[in-house]
Amino acid sequence: MRTDAPPRTLRAVHDAECAVACTADIIGSKWTAIIVHDLSEGPRRFSELERACPGISPRTLSERLDMLEREGIVSRESFPESPPRVQYRLTAKGTALLPIIRAMSEFGRAWLVHDAEHAKSHGH
Repeated sequence: MRTDAPPRTLRAVHDAECAVACTADIIGSKWTAIIVHDLSEGPRRFSELERACPGISPRTLSERLDMLEREGIVSRESFPESPPRVQYRLTAKGTALLPIIRAMSEFGRAWLVHDAEHAKSHGH
């Protein structure tokens, strides 16, 4: 252990300079990690994301997708068809989140989810 290093101090408040707090602001919202996980398998339409998140309201899904788009994690593509079709996909920034999502999945399987039916119904 180095003795010449300054002691590590914890911030009294985790602010915009705290990388962990900034990341938690994004993936800590309910449903967000699940949406990113689902988009890791490829582009999805709104209805497909809605089916992948049983219990999410259309309003909440729309809010999460808007936030992820503002953060540059998800891109939204509109197709000029009738009826209009919209598709969501991960950006490079969103793809960079996948190791965190995978680590969450591994932790959940090892420590939290002991029901094989739960894991099967959530595609894990």
